[in-house]
Amino acid sequence: MGDAHKLDCEAVSDTCRFIIQSENESEAIELATTHMKTVHDQDLSERELHEDHLQVV
Repeated sequence: MGDAHKLDCEAVSDTCRFIIQSENESEAIELATTHMKTVHDQDLSERELHEDHLQVV
């Protein structure tokens, strides 16, 4: 089994319970980008997502 890419808003926010986890990095980035833009009004680059929000688990 490969590494999974995870975005866990619940771990850093007491108002957002959104969690994604996928072994498909492209899928994780797409879902995380959409979530951050629509829910948190943050237009993040792929680099920013990797550095600040996505974890490899």
